[in-house]
Amino acid sequence: MGRIIVEVMPKPEILDPQGKAVMGALPRVGVTAFTAVRQGKCFYLDVDGKVTEDDLAQARQAAETILSNPIIEDVVRVEAMSEGE
Repeated sequence: MGRIIVEVMPKPEILDPQGKAVMGALPRVGVTAFTAVRQGKCFYLDVDGKVTEDDLAQARQAAETILSNPIIEDVVRVEAMSEGE
């Protein structure tokens, strides 16, 4: 079985209330190393057999049309997951 990872993030100019909430919570649990948090979405798309170029093209199309809202989000990664990940 092959797998494709699609990552979607809010555009930089879009407010990220979930990321802001996480950022506010981190110091309360003793985590202080980070200066910002942005929260996005990650999709795992499984295919039968190895991932082909056609599978990746279809994943890119799905990412741009269904998995993301292009007005407020950017697709930042569409790639085959290597074995063992």
